[in-house]
Amino acid sequence: MFEPTSRYYNLENVTMDLTDADGNLRVLVYKRRRFIPAADGLTTLVEHTFAQSERLDTITARYLGDPTQFWRLCDANVVLQPTELEEIGRTIRIALPGV
Repeated sequence: MFEPTSRYYNLENVTMDLTDADGNLRVLVYKRRRFIPAADGLTTLVEHTFAQSERLDTITARYLGDPTQFWRLCDANVVLQPTELEEIGRTIRIALPGV
């Protein structure tokens, strides 16, 4: 369902049995909720000060080699929304991917 590089890849699949309006049983499959992991176990690669006209995907591509891994920067800086990191002058932590 998710690529191995996705933040959701290792989450457990869970099922729920539902009965629809016609009385038919339906099985709903979903992923467990993902919480931001503790950042203190990550190794900092570099700290980067966000500059005007930068984007999180290009920063991620530069340091981690894959622009879709922006979520790793969110985890390393303990934020839910990527836009929280895109503040000019903010120093963000770039960490090595966790195991």
